[in-house]
Amino acid sequence: MDRLRAFEVFVTVVSRGGFARAAEVLGTSPANVTRYVNELEAHLGTRLLNRTSRTLSLTEGGETLYARCKSILDDVADTEGLVSSASVQPRGRLRINAPVSFGIQYLAPLWPEFMRKYPGIEIDVGLIDRVVDIVDEGYDLAIRISRAGSSNHAARKLATSQNILCASPDYLARAGVPATPADLMEHRCIGYTYAATGDEWQLIDAGRKTHTVKVDCHLHTNNGDTARAAALAGQGVIWQPTFLIGNDRRAGTLVRVLPEYCLPEIDILAIYPSRRHLSARVRVMIDFLVDAFGGTPPWDRDDESRTAVTSRAS
Repeated sequence: MDRLRAFEVFVTVVSRGGFARAAEVLGTSPANVTRYVNELEAHLGTRLLNRTSRTLSLTEGGETLYARCKSILDDVADTEGLVSSASVQPRGRLRINAPVSFGIQYLAPLWPEFMRKYPGIEIDVGLIDRVVDIVDEGYDLAIRISRAGSSNHAARKLATSQNILCASPDYLARAGVPATPADLMEHRCIGYTYAATGDEWQLIDAGRKTHTVKVDCHLHTNNGDTARAAALAGQGVIWQPTFLIGNDRRAGTLVRVLPEYCLPEIDILAIYPSRRHLSARVRVMIDFLVDAFGGTPPWDRDDESRTAVTSRAS
């Protein structure tokens, strides 16, 4: 039995959800596909698939083998790519993790172009706001928004985003415009669960002095879009990155408060395991994203003062 071919057949059956579909992809007959899977099960001495006339599911052993076989086949594709001509396109599966809001607003529009450029790469995108362990959870690449970067993995900077304080015009009309950081203690604020400093907001003045304010957050959320929606509805002041609220500022539906104070900037990073060989799939994806976000990022273009509100404007 050609085990590498058997692995390829098995993975294709699982990914395509059936023997007939796998046969179409592989350019062979369903009977031949069935033979490979049967021989693989016999060789391993265990059932890999639960099969009925209508459904196909993996056994526990099948799940383990599928994950390993997928990795093996991807490594084979990478190895072939290293020694073949430069005209050969990278191929295989690429698992990417990204924050929810950033992934929807800025990454999702890029995937069609990437897939047209690299049709041999299968993208599997998982959106979640918590920081994942990319090795333990099986990701090839993570897009991370961070001030600290990553001490455990390699990283490449894609862009930078400012952090700013904003509120809706109707909220500021009701509650007044903060003139100093201390004034924030008298305002309703909207907190982000994963913020490094929690409800202690740190603002830096022109003399580089840091002002730490313990704010009253009547709403906490682990999702930036939820915080944004609350602010748009007039529920208080938010601290959010410009990639999330840049369009709202330009539209005037959210306006900046305390613009004479700055907040720590954050980097948009591509994180990947440093202990593993950088595959062709990961390399072309990182290069693609660097090109896409080159120069002034879209969220900070046409930035500035026309939407800022200061105490003198009240």
